[in-house]
Amino acid sequence: MRHQAGVTLMEVLIAVTLLSMLSLGMLFAMRIGLSAFTRTDSKLMENRRVAGAQRIVEQQLLGLVPVVAQCGEGGGTRFGFFQGEERTMRLVSTFSLQQAWRGQPQILEMFVIPGAEGNGFRLVVNEILYTGPLSAGRLCTGGTVGGLNFIPVIATPNSFVLADKLAYCRFGYLSPGETPTSPAVWQPAWTRKGWPFAIRVEMAPLEPTPARLQPISVTTPVYLYRSPDFKYVDQ
Repeated sequence: MRHQAGVTLMEVLIAVTLLSMLSLGMLFAMRIGLSAFTRTDSKLMENRRVAGAQRIVEQQLLGLVPVVAQCGEGGGTRFGFFQGEERTMRLVSTFSLQQAWRGQPQILEMFVIPGAEGNGFRLVVNEILYTGPLSAGRLCTGGTVGGLNFIPVIATPNSFVLADKLAYCRFGYLSPGETPTSPAVWQPAWTRKGWPFAIRVEMAPLEPTPARLQPISVTTPVYLYRSPDFKYVDQ
């Protein structure tokens, strides 16, 4: 009697069970890998967003243009266009969000607003096309140098959020000392003619975590040596 090769039902069941367990293990490993990739990609995107926003702030401040405008109607007060307050700042810059250094100058309105559902604060910027000193002067309603009045800034659907979920955000301005030999000092508001020596944007995250890049303060020097009182040829 000849023996015929084959497998028993028990061997088939064992093989199917082992194959199912192997497939389940491979599926579980792929799921863990995809989940880790998603978390890593999310963290990288947030880190890029934070780094990109800080770079934008720095470039916008470095592009400051020494515009001299008339504040108020009927001639008004000539002043170096710059509004510097603790939570609001206006200036003209050659750097824009859409066209970087290649576009037309923009009037920038940087300001701090409450975050979503009152969760911390946001640093927001508006861009207004700069068409000349008159376009900048219309934002000033009157007053004298050191006490100029500006129309309030307003957040719109076109406002760009530079930083979100901040514990605080405030601006500082490096001002000359009281005497020529006195060191420069940081002030929470700019009340002088012309422009500050440097601008600082102080930020801190609402929920610090070492696993992600955190918003940090940005300090930018202002390389301007023009005087608003002097009549230059290009004005």
